[in-house]
Amino acid sequence: MATHNETGKIGENLAINWVIKAGYTVLHTNWRFSHYEVDIIASKLNKIHFIEVKTRRQTAYGWPEESISISKLKTLMKAGAAFLELHPHWKEVQYDALSINLYRNKEPEFLLIEDLYWMEG
Repeated sequence: MATHNETGKIGENLAINWVIKAGYTVLHTNWRFSHYEVDIIASKLNKIHFIEVKTRRQTAYGWPEESISISKLKTLMKAGAAFLELHPHWKEVQYDALSINLYRNKEPEFLLIEDLYWMEG
């Protein structure tokens, strides 16, 4: 059985391929600044996307996207702000989540949740 970290790594690799197939250009993966990290930074149609990837092998503890807390969203936004300070030419910004469910006997399920910024409340 895969560990939590192995599941996360599998999910991130699947996410990169999914994002590319969806027409995004991947700019960075696991981008770090200070104590912040963004799983995927990608662009599409002149907009930069900061994408949090969540992967689960079972839903007994909820769907992957349910694990994105307000605190995690704020951290993602701080990381995005740090990136934008280094790359100020980006004018359109979006914070997204890619939820991946892994199954033993069928293909993974992907759910892209766009524009998480508005969930902040």
